[in-house]
Amino acid sequence: MRFTTYCVVNRKQKLMSENTRLQYNYLEDFTNKLRSLGGYALNLSDIKTKYSLSEKALNQSLYRLKIKNKIAQVRKGFYVIITPEYAQSGMLPATLFIDDLMKSLNRKYYIGLHSAAALYGAAHQQPMEFFVITENPPLRNIKNEKIKLNFFVKKYWNDSSIVKKKTDAGYINVSSPSLTALDLLFYSNHVGINRTITILKELMNEINPSELAKTAKNYQQVTAIQKLGYLFENELDNQKLANVLFNVIKCKKFFPVALVSQKNKEGLIDKKWKVIVNTQIESDL
Repeated sequence: MRFTTYCVVNRKQKLMSENTRLQYNYLEDFTNKLRSLGGYALNLSDIKTKYSLSEKALNQSLYRLKIKNKIAQVRKGFYVIITPEYAQSGMLPATLFIDDLMKSLNRKYYIGLHSAAALYGAAHQQPMEFFVITENPPLRNIKNEKIKLNFFVKKYWNDSSIVKKKTDAGYINVSSPSLTALDLLFYSNHVGINRTITILKELMNEINPSELAKTAKNYQQVTAIQKLGYLFENELDNQKLANVLFNVIKCKKFFPVALVSQKNKEGLIDKKWKVIVNTQIESDL
C-alpha cells in the first residue's frame, strides 16, 4: 500500500515538473517565434491570452528568461527580447520597441528633441536619454541603469509634421526637422539653450523652408517661433529660415519673451522678434 502511494505521489511530481518545463519552453518558444517574425516586444497581456498559465508559473518563466538575459523589462507588463548583439548592454535601442510600447498604451506619440535630431544626423554625440512626445495624461519617465525614457506632453500636433522612419522592427513616428527645431525651443528649459544651439547648427541643413512655413503656421506655441527665428537670424546666420518664420509670426499677436525663462527676465530686447536676450549663448561645438 505504501509502495502504491509512493508511486502515485512520484508520478504527480513528475507530471508537475514536466508541466512546469513545458510552460517555460512555451514562453521561450513564443519569444523565438516573435523574433522570427521580426518582433522585439513581449507584451504580458498577449502571453496571458495565448497560454493558460498561473500567475506564479508565468512570473517564474519570465524570471528565468531575464536571468538568461533573453528578455528585459521596460515597464510593468512590457518586455523586450534581447538579441545577441545587445546581450552585453542588456537592453535594446528604444527605436526598436517604442512603437510597440506606445501601441500597448494606446497612445499617440512621436520621437522628438535630441532623439529626433540624432536620427537626422544632427547630434555630434549620441544622446544617453530618449525623448518621446505624447498626449495627456502624462506618462511617468522610465529611468534605470539600462534605459532612460523621457515623456513630454503636448496637447496638439499636426500629423503632417510627423515622419515615418523605417527600423528593423517596423516604422516609428519622428518629428520632421522643422517640428524638431520648434520643439527644441518650446522645451528649451529641459534641453538647455547651449545644447539647443549646437543641435540647430547641424539640424538646419535638413530643414526645408516651405515645410518650415507650414509647420510654423500650425504650431500653437508662438514663443517657440519667436525664439527660433531670433536664433536663426542672430546666432546661426541663416536669414532664409529666419525670414520664413517672421513671415509667419508677423500675422500673429506676440509679446516679449525671455530667451531663457528660468533666468532673470532682464536683458536687451530684440525689437523685431521681441525676445529678451537674458543669457550669453555658447555652442558646445
